[in-house]
Amino acid sequence: MLTANLARSRTHEDTITPLFIDASEQQYRETAEELIQIFEAHLGEPKGDLEDTIDQLTIADTDYKVVQGLAKLLKDECEFETVAPVEPHEIRQRLFEKANESYPIVRQPTLGEDTQKLEVYSSVADVLGITLEECHQGMYADLEEHKRLVRFGHRASDECQDAAESSTTTQLTGDSEESYAADTITPDWLLTRYNLALAQAVLYDATEMRVRVWDSFATVFSYVKLFGLMHRIYPIDSNGNRVGSTDAADGYKATLDGAASLFSKSRKYGIRMANFLPALPLCDRWEMEADILDDGGGSTTQTLSFALDDTDDLSSHYAAQSDFDSDVERTLAKKWERANTDWELIREDDVLDLGAEVMLPDFAIEHPDGRRVIFEIVGFWTPEYLAEKLAKIREANRDNLIVAVSKRLDCSSADFDGMDDRVLWFKSGIHVYDVVELAEEYAIEAFSAE
Repeated sequence: MLTANLARSRTHEDTITPLFIDASEQQYRETAEELIQIFEAHLGEPKGDLEDTIDQLTIADTDYKVVQGLAKLLKDECEFETVAPVEPHEIRQRLFEKANESYPIVRQPTLGEDTQKLEVYSSVADVLGITLEECHQGMYADLEEHKRLVRFGHRASDECQDAAESSTTTQLTGDSEESYAADTITPDWLLTRYNLALAQAVLYDATEMRVRVWDSFATVFSYVKLFGLMHRIYPIDSNGNRVGSTDAADGYKATLDGAASLFSKSRKYGIRMANFLPALPLCDRWEMEADILDDGGGSTTQTLSFALDDTDDLSSHYAAQSDFDSDVERTLAKKWERANTDWELIREDDVLDLGAEVMLPDFAIEHPDGRRVIFEIVGFWTPEYLAEKLAKIREANRDNLIVAVSKRLDCSSADFDGMDDRVLWFKSGIHVYDVVELAEEYAIEAFSAE
């Protein structure tokens, strides 16, 4: 992501808007192309040389801040490593010990200094079994500016590919644990990513974010959970109005508390909220509103409004959730397609808000007459995950929640107190008509919005 000093936005009255660039403009496309070529040309070279080249880059008609912002996003896709045949601290220690044995520290260098230095380096290089050049370069190879660019996107440096394990690997994604789609770095990719990063930077000082989504619920709320955002979730209709039940929901509204709303403002939490933003463009239809705290560099503060939606032409580099979490789910879906039943199996379109946690049931099962159940599969999990899953099921407390549970798990009917009659036990696979039988018994009418 962009650092705060590289963010670009405009404040007008009580609103704030990122200064998006037009990715089709030739000046930006040429700038992006040149920067990508610079990074590719510096594969295997020291990080300091790369940064010097970027600093000296002057591109006509392109704001220097834009150049640095684009370069920052490219650095996020790089890996820099310490490359040395011997650990730098060992080289330093031996050099200093050798110099201390032979030559005292003097106030004024003498004419023989170069000869003495060469003798020390040569002696240590012989002891370590490396060349004189490797000894000289390896002495400070672990300093940040001396680390080598060993990977840029999917491209790796030939010289450094087989290097010994280094002491430090810097993955400058700034995006912690989230998974990414496999991207190829092109001018289109970089300029699209830049606009998204501008929007993310505005959210560093958000006090609250409100999002509305009408599809891809499981993906969006998985990212809410991944980034540990405090949230409240409500079902809404197609117009964004709140309804009384998830059974009548066309979409969901989530209110996310921002960093500036905490007792102590946390930059780390603000970065988490900014990190969540790319999850929204994974939806076909979404809206986002946020309250941004602006101190204007002075003693007084005001709250600015920030809004985005699916018409802003933002693209996400995050990966959408895979179709199925397990082979059991995938196999059941295939069986259902061949089965003779009026009940329709629908993949993850419910979100059950359990307070600190969100439960995303695996399926909903709907009948054309309006009856509906939600269906959770408890498959092959660790004991810890099973305990968490069972707690969520009990907390959900839904009369139309039916569950399929593997007989291989260390649990019994007693773990489903009060709903054990809604549990379908299975050994290797789930039979469609067993699920339909439970659905017939426990489905309820999806009632209208309030």
